[in-house]
Amino acid sequence: MKATWAKGLSYLTLTSILLAGCASNSTKTESESIGTSSGSSIEQSAKSGGVVRFAMATEVDSLDPYQSAATDTSSMMDNVFDGLFDTNEKGELIPNLADSYEISEDGLTYMFQLKEGVKFHDGSDFSAEDVVYSYSKLAGLKTGEPMNSKFAGISSIEVVSDYEVVVSLKEIDSSFIARNIVAIVPSDYEQQSKQPIGAGPFKFKEYKAGQQLVLVKNADYYLEGKTPKVDEVQFKIMPDAQSSILAMQAGEIDVLPGITEQGLMQLGDSVEVVSGPQNMVQLMALNNSFGPLSDIRVRQAINYAIDKDSIIDTVAEGKATKLGSNFSPAMDFYFEEGLENFYETNIEKAKQLMAEAGFADGFDLQLTVPSDYQFHVDTAQMLASQLQQININVKIEPIEFSTWLERVYTNAEYESTVISFTGKLDPFEVVGRFVSDYPKNFVKFDNEKFDSVLDSAVKEKDEKEKANLYKEAQRILTEEAGSVFIMDPDRSIAMANGLTGFKMFPVQKYNLEDLEFTE
Repeated sequence: MKATWAKGLSYLTLTSILLAGCASNSTKTESESIGTSSGSSIEQSAKSGGVVRFAMATEVDSLDPYQSAATDTSSMMDNVFDGLFDTNEKGELIPNLADSYEISEDGLTYMFQLKEGVKFHDGSDFSAEDVVYSYSKLAGLKTGEPMNSKFAGISSIEVVSDYEVVVSLKEIDSSFIARNIVAIVPSDYEQQSKQPIGAGPFKFKEYKAGQQLVLVKNADYYLEGKTPKVDEVQFKIMPDAQSSILAMQAGEIDVLPGITEQGLMQLGDSVEVVSGPQNMVQLMALNNSFGPLSDIRVRQAINYAIDKDSIIDTVAEGKATKLGSNFSPAMDFYFEEGLENFYETNIEKAKQLMAEAGFADGFDLQLTVPSDYQFHVDTAQMLASQLQQININVKIEPIEFSTWLERVYTNAEYESTVISFTGKLDPFEVVGRFVSDYPKNFVKFDNEKFDSVLDSAVKEKDEKEKANLYKEAQRILTEEAGSVFIMDPDRSIAMANGLTGFKMFPVQKYNLEDLEFTE
């Protein structure tokens, strides 16, 4: 049967509608010079070339884009790989390896028109075969085991011509189009974990564990006007925040992401700053399958005992948005207002719920924290202090992030943890982490109504009704106290004076191709 198609424009207006809610807050970035005039860098002329040095707090977890789970790693390596689409500062999808797309009227089939004349870093030509190879791996079409559960809904993918490919879904999934920012890799190349090859603006040069990741300019980058201006980017692995600040003071580092206000005060007028909301959720994740935490009354008691305002004022120095569910107002079209005040701090109410659950005398709770992130460590210390008020004896367990990924994220071997869920372009990917059968639902949240609401949301075509369903899902997460949803912290990036071009996005992304030095 011949499919009837609805065209997608080259600027992806369908997805722009879906993602328009991201634009209101996440793109209100602040770009300022500390101690210098706001126009000083604009008046200077740009020059090509040079090396940019980043300080990164965490280690690379995998060079293979399909094996990596760490946000910092993907932020670096996204510059090596391109997907069919990318995102702009407003959270809208824009064409990369695809020029346009069409969706069949039944919503089950997507046809992508691909760019011609693109080459991978090894000199091989990009074609529809590479898309088929990449998506087949992600969907597990040959093995029966998807590498990424977000692509498990693909039933088939076929080459129509060298530059046309058709993807068929098992059922309607309105979130699918936003997932096409995933890396496309050259077909039949199996050395991505050692020598990654993509089609992005930068090429992989070297990686030395515990030391640095080095990328070099792709002078033949296919997107017009997007050829990188700097020759090389070095990501220095520096887990100690103070050491990074000292290195920047000494002129050994050019970019320091995630710097605190105190750090900025140390650096003074030697840096420029780009800052803004992150579309991120920091939470105290509660393992709902662990003993006392399996009781909703205990989870609610913990929520009533936590003073989020105090944590924000102390840890985030007041620069964050208080949250009440696993959703940031950066995506305001889908955001349910008011949940941030659902659990107003109430110690007596918390004690009452603990008693009703049979834990009046409290219990011991291990709080596992990735030691690489001082922000989370500081949050954990405040949580431990606050929970003493309801007789919960918190023992903080600091572990390296690589260990956290294996023990907590992959195997759910923990009781509670502090972590941040990074921003996504699609609302399902934000709250879908809590669906009961989601493979990485390490919170072990299990609620039939929640699952049903989200199932309806991904099949819903009407945008307003879809938004209402996502809002209902947020309410369920809050009412069931799935975890303690704390804040969306602002993020500041310090840059050496004379380096320009860094932008903020509704997802953590480093636009290295736009960086340049000024004379």
